[in-house]
Amino acid sequence: MKRDNIKIHFLGAAGTVTGSKYLIDTGQYKIMVDCGLFQGLKKLRLLNWNTLPVSIDEIDAILLTHGHMDHTGYLPRLVKMGFNKNIYGTAPTLDIAEIILLDSAKIQEEDAEKANKENYSKHNPAKPLYDIKDAERAIAQFSPVSEGKWLDIFEGIKARFQYNGHIIGATFIELDIHGKRFVFSGDIGRKKDLLMRPYKKPEKADVLFIESTYGDRLHSKEDLESKLKKIILHTVEKDGTLIIPSFAVERTQTLMYLLWQLHEKRVIPNIPMIMDSPMGANVLNVFHIHREWHKISKEDCIKMCNLFHIVKEYKETWEVIDDKRPKIVIAGSGMMSGGRVLTYLQQYLSRSETSVLLAGFQAEGTRGRKLLEGASELKIYGKHYDVKAEVFNLQVLSAHADQSELLDWMSDIKNTPENVFIIHGENQSADTLKLKINDIYGWNSTIPELYSIEDIPLEVKKQNIDERSNK
Repeated sequence: MKRDNIKIHFLGAAGTVTGSKYLIDTGQYKIMVDCGLFQGLKKLRLLNWNTLPVSIDEIDAILLTHGHMDHTGYLPRLVKMGFNKNIYGTAPTLDIAEIILLDSAKIQEEDAEKANKENYSKHNPAKPLYDIKDAERAIAQFSPVSEGKWLDIFEGIKARFQYNGHIIGATFIELDIHGKRFVFSGDIGRKKDLLMRPYKKPEKADVLFIESTYGDRLHSKEDLESKLKKIILHTVEKDGTLIIPSFAVERTQTLMYLLWQLHEKRVIPNIPMIMDSPMGANVLNVFHIHREWHKISKEDCIKMCNLFHIVKEYKETWEVIDDKRPKIVIAGSGMMSGGRVLTYLQQYLSRSETSVLLAGFQAEGTRGRKLLEGASELKIYGKHYDVKAEVFNLQVLSAHADQSELLDWMSDIKNTPENVFIIHGENQSADTLKLKINDIYGWNSTIPELYSIEDIPLEVKKQNIDERSNK
C-alpha cells in the first residue's frame, strides 16, 4: 500500500567506507541500492554473517551503481537467504560483478578449506560466507540497463543510471518515486582520468546520498609518471622486485597503461612485467568488449597487454617468485585482504631490496592500511612476517574523486535538496565534507549511523528552482 512517507534503511557504508547497502521502502515496494560486502576491520567483516534487519523476501529489486566488491559482494549471500528478483546494472557493471562474485566465492571456499586443513580458524569447521553456486544464482538474476535512459521499474517508480567515471560501467543512480528524486552518487570518479571519461552531474536531487571517501582531502598534483619512474629505478638499483597490490578493476588496467607508456618512452629498464590476477585478466576482456565506456584505443590496449606476462595458473606465480631478476609484479588484491599478492608478500616482504607500492584507498583494518601506517610486521594466513621492504604510496592514482571533485559533481543541482546524507566515508572524511557542503551550498546534511532508518515525506517540497543564491 502506498503511504505518504518513504523509509530509508542504512544497511551499510554508513559511518564507514564499506558494505554499501541502502533499502528504500515506499510502502508498496522495497528497492535496494547496492549490495556490498563489508571489508577491512574484523568487527565490520563479522557483520557480513549477521542477518539483515529487513525481510529479504520482501525486497523487490536491487540497483547497482558499479561492480566493486563493497557494492556487489553481498549479493550471493542475499540470494542464499532467499532473494530471487531482478538485479539491475549497466552491462559492464554486471560483467565486472560476475567476475568479482565468482572470484570472491572461490576465494572464500579456498580460505575455508585452508583454515580447516591448517587448523588456524576459531570455527570448527570454518565455512565460506557463500559458495560458487550461490554466486551463480545471483548472476542468473542480472538484468542489464542502458546508461542515461529512464527505466520503468514499477508503477510510479523509474530509475536512470548515469556515467560516473570511477571504473568501467560505474554510474550514479537517479530514482524517481512518484515525482520525488532520490540520487545515489555511488563512487564518483576523477574529473581527469587516464582511462575513464569525466563524470556526468545530476541536475536535480530532492534526497541526495553523497559518498565521502576522500571528503577531507585533495589529491596530490604531483607528476604521476615521474614518481612511478623514480620508484621503479630505485627498486632496480637495489636489484629488487616492485610489488604493486592492485584492485583488479580499473586500477590494474591503469597501472598497466602507465607502465606501458614508460616502457614506450624508454625511460625505465626493459625488465619483466607481470600481471598476476586472474580477475584482472578477465577485466581486461571487459575493457575490450565495452570500448565506449573508456578512452583507451583498441590498438593501445593490445600493445599494452602484449608487454605483460599475464599469469593464468597458480604454479606460474611460483615461477615468477623463483625468477631472481628485478621485475614488476601487479597482483590482487588492492588492500591485501586476499588474492595472489599475499603469496608474493610471504616471500618478498622481509627483503630490504623489495619495494611495495600502494596504489589506492586502504580501508581501516586492512593489511594495506597497516603498511601505510608503518607496521613492522604483517599477519598472513596465521603467520607473522617482518616488514623490511620499502613501502611507497601513490595516492594520486586514486579512482575516487577528492573533496573538490565531490563538490564539483553536485554543482549542477538546481534545487536545494530536502535531505543530504553523507555516506561511504570514515568519520573524519564525512565530517569535513559535511562542513564544506554547508559552507559552499548552504545545505544541511546528515551522517547516518549503520542500521538507522530515516523517514522521508513523499510530497515534494515546493521551491523556486533558482533559489540557490550561490548558483
